[in-house]
Parts: sequence; structure tokens; C-alpha cells
Amino acid sequence: MILLRPWWLLAVPLLGLAAWVMWRRGPDAGGWQSVLSPQMLAGLAALGQVRAAPGWLRLLPFLGAAALAVGLSGPALPRGDAPVFAQSDAVVIALDMSGSVTRGGLADAQAGAAQIMASLPGRPVGLILYAGEAYGASAPTADPRVLESLLSVLDAETMPDKSSSPSAALALAGKMLAGLAHADLVVISDGGGIDAAAEAEAQRLREAGVRVQALSVTGNPVADATALARIAERVVPATQPGPVVAALSRSTVERDPAMVALQYQDLGPLFALLALIPLLWQFRRQA
Repeated sequence: MILLRPWWLLAVPLLGLAAWVMWRRGPDAGGWQSVLSPQMLAGLAALGQVRAAPGWLRLLPFLGAAALAVGLSGPALPRGDAPVFAQSDAVVIALDMSGSVTRGGLADAQAGAAQIMASLPGRPVGLILYAGEAYGASAPTADPRVLESLLSVLDAETMPDKSSSPSAALALAGKMLAGLAHADLVVISDGGGIDAAAEAEAQRLREAGVRVQALSVTGNPVADATALARIAERVVPATQPGPVVAALSRSTVERDPAMVALQYQDLGPLFALLALIPLLWQFRRQA
């Protein structure tokens, strides 16, 4: 859940302060409390001549206003059916499915990819699977369930060959991200197969404005994981993807408010309706 208009939450502590001041002033007796001594007011209340409102009743308007402020702050959830726009800053994950990875580090690779997807609500994410060739498993989508279902069925028999050609994956990522002013590519691999062609493709991606980052896994046999540093600006273990997740979360694209409204389901009206519960009590019929 995110907040579309978080500055409205600044009203909540102000409302709390106002409620505390009113509570300290004591019960409301229709204005008589300001001109009568506490002893006289208590005596008149005992005789039934003055009736003070209970403390909880005086707090109801503040509770209603707080619920309204929370609603105006725009709590929202990513929409599974949100449309994907060309100007969205997409992320593509290139997952190494070569024999060395599927024999030794596929579980870590799947877990790292899942954490990347979960950390990017509302941001389109695509998936490339590669071994000797690269295949676009999914175009960038804002629905993480599509990619989660794909990740869950990957195994050693998914790809028809067991070699590794990261240059093919980088070239395909360039086609998928073409035309975007800002985009990210995350390569998940043991570093096998990185050669001059892969380095050239990575350079072309950087020149096109695509940030290339990598999660390293341990293959079998063990490949040179440091080779990933030749194509990526940041390399971290797939079991600890925190730095990459943080970098991907800092989007550099100025979002149009209208586009954000289409990407999220605004729950603000539902929270604002809660304000009616304490406020309706104020309109109850009194004898």
C-alpha cells in the first residue's frame, strides 16, 4: 500500500493536539462552564439544571476529521489490471537458465527475481530467459502474478540447450526497452558466457539510458561471478538483493498524476466514509 497524497496526514497530529486541548478544558456545559465556578457548575449538574456532554462525545468530531484526513491522503493498492504505458519506466529481468545455473543456483535465482518483482509495485516488469538463445518470457507488465506463475514452473528442463549467451539476452532487452527514457535491466547469472559481445551490448544499453545491474548466483561448475562487473554497474548476491532493490525503487521518471491514478486503486473514499460513523452520532435525536 502507498499514499498518493501523504501530506494530508499532517492534519492528524494537529487534530490530536486540538482534541487534547479540548479534553483539558473539561466537559462542555453549553457555555456555562466559562462563567460559573466548578463548584456551582457541579451543584447545578447535580440538580439536573445543567447537563455536560460526556468526554467521548466531544472527541467524535476529531475522530471523524482524522478519518477524513486519512482518506484524503490517498491510501492505494497497485491495480492488477492497470494499463502499461510506453512512457512507464520499465524493468526487465534477464534470468540465466544455462546448465551451470540450473544445476547449482536456480533456487537462489528464482528467489532473487521474486524479491525484485515484489519490491516494484506499479512499475512494469518484464522477464527474459536465456541459455544459448534468449527468449522473451513476458513483456513488461504491472501484474506481478503473471511473472510469479512463470517463475514457479522453471526447472532444469525449461530451456532446450544448456549453454550461456548473455549477449543475446542483453540484445533482446535492448529491443524490449527501446524508446524508454529511463529503464532498468537486472541480470541474474553466475557470470558464465560473458564475452566481448556481451560487453558491447551492455555498453549500447547504457548509451540508451538503461541501467544494468546484476544478481550473482553460484553455478555448478562455479563460473567467474566477477565477470558480471564487466556488464553491470552494481553486482550483489541474489540472496542479498537489497542494494539493487533500493536502486530500482528510486525511479528517475516524473510521473503524471493522471497516470499514477490509473496504476493504483485509490482506497481513500472508503476511509473517508468512516468519518460518517462518528459524525452521524452528532445528529442523533435528543429528548
